[in-house]
Amino acid sequence: MSKLTKNQKLALSKIEAGKVYTLKEASSLVKEISTTKFDASVNLDVRLGVDPRKANQMVRGVVSLPHGTGKQIRVLALVTPDYEATAKEAGADFVGLDEYIEKIKGGWTDVDVIITQPANMGKIGALGRILGPRGLMPNPKSGTVTADVATAVKEVKQGKIDFKVDKTGIVHTSIGKVSFAAEQLRDNAKEFIATLIKLKPATAKGTYVKSIYLSCTMSPSLKIDPKSVDEN
Repeated sequence: MSKLTKNQKLALSKIEAGKVYTLKEASSLVKEISTTKFDASVNLDVRLGVDPRKANQMVRGVVSLPHGTGKQIRVLALVTPDYEATAKEAGADFVGLDEYIEKIKGGWTDVDVIITQPANMGKIGALGRILGPRGLMPNPKSGTVTADVATAVKEVKQGKIDFKVDKTGIVHTSIGKVSFAAEQLRDNAKEFIATLIKLKPATAKGTYVKSIYLSCTMSPSLKIDPKSVDEN
């Protein structure tokens, strides 16, 4: 087992063993326990009382975070030539169709989000084996297959993210950067959790939000009291 660094020991010393924090407390403390030299991501992990193996208990959706994610999102717009200018003006980093489909077939996936039009899905469907495992396959449910490509590009650039519960019942997401103000992290976390609650499956029984943890890159996790999310 590797030894803890001086900074890691300092971070751990700021966390009370066994304590369950309020969201307000954790949003401030997570900034203090970051030990990286770069602007680390702040991550939220929510365990839900669902069985993802059952189709009627799958939780998946999109949310626009009030303060964005702090990340530079690289967007590929796979559109027909008549929509290329519109997609570029909206902020897409890469724009085209057939040439990018060929690049992807060759192994290129250097983007974070792919947005396309419904009419193009016949061509893009063949890329499923490449894009699917990387979470890049356009999907109407996540708003990445749409006739209004410009709006979709703008929303992604401004902090719209899609999420899906994993096979263990946990939803993982990034809600910002350590450089964000504590209040911004809190606002983003509240918006994300509120969206999860709205998506609660009718078939989910018992406690829906079982646990919430906040952490940043390479830091310990802070356990949050779910009841504190609605506090001012």
